[in-house]
Amino acid sequence: MSEYVTAPKRVNELWLSEFSSDNLKLSMRVKNFLHSEKTEYQELLIADTYDYGRVLMLDGAYQLTERDEFTYSEMMAHVPLCAHKNPEKVLIIGGGDGAIMREVLKHDCVKKCTLIDIDKRVKECSQKFLPFAGDSFNNPRADFKCMDAMKFIKETDERFDVVIVDSTDPVDFAAGLFQSPFYADVKKIMNDDAMLSELTESPFIDKKLMCQAINEMRKIFPIVKMYWGVVPTYPSGMWTYGLSSMKDDPSVPVRDVKNTKWYTNEIHKNSFVLPPFLNELIN
Repeated sequence: MSEYVTAPKRVNELWLSEFSSDNLKLSMRVKNFLHSEKTEYQELLIADTYDYGRVLMLDGAYQLTERDEFTYSEMMAHVPLCAHKNPEKVLIIGGGDGAIMREVLKHDCVKKCTLIDIDKRVKECSQKFLPFAGDSFNNPRADFKCMDAMKFIKETDERFDVVIVDSTDPVDFAAGLFQSPFYADVKKIMNDDAMLSELTESPFIDKKLMCQAINEMRKIFPIVKMYWGVVPTYPSGMWTYGLSSMKDDPSVPVRDVKNTKWYTNEIHKNSFVLPPFLNELIN
């Protein structure tokens, strides 16, 4: 009697992975790679994934996904904006995909939102492949400048009510954005009642950087607080933010915003309630 051997089924699969550490990574199965290039500053990749839609990666790190970017963009934008009584002029450092700018421009009181990003290809590719974020550049109140943020801060005569620092990982051209000399320069272009928000990474993956950023802010600003939230596709899923204020308590919202998926005034207030382990780390 003849025996037949069945060959194993072969499946072509493409996976996109970010290594959070040598021993931890997050992978997504890819439908299609849409764009990849080495820009003047970094490796840029955009893909369409099965579970999280379109994804932007820079230097191998997830920057945003179509499915969950609002959990980050809304907390970066609306917490400082809703804590400020009248934010008319906003500065975003980084964030060249436009997602945070989209959220900032939901506030009718904002007359001008200036976004500084050194890599114009992030903006151009976001407009082409990620319109849910990149379309914000078409708003007449949007002002995009392709240049070094450090140079802009040192040379501008403008003053801002809210500054949002949405940098990539603190290496190479972004390394200085988590240090007190940078915060001191930013303070000079902030109005007397202004606020500054900045990502401060994961307490599980980047504990040292998180603590450094908060302590460096405390050297410069009279009021510094941390708040936190959830971003499923960022390392560990738990994300923290530093919020510095020149005058008012940033944990108290004084304004509201419509058409959000994550942010509410209640979430705003509760996000400043830190778990004991996190409070201990930063104090």
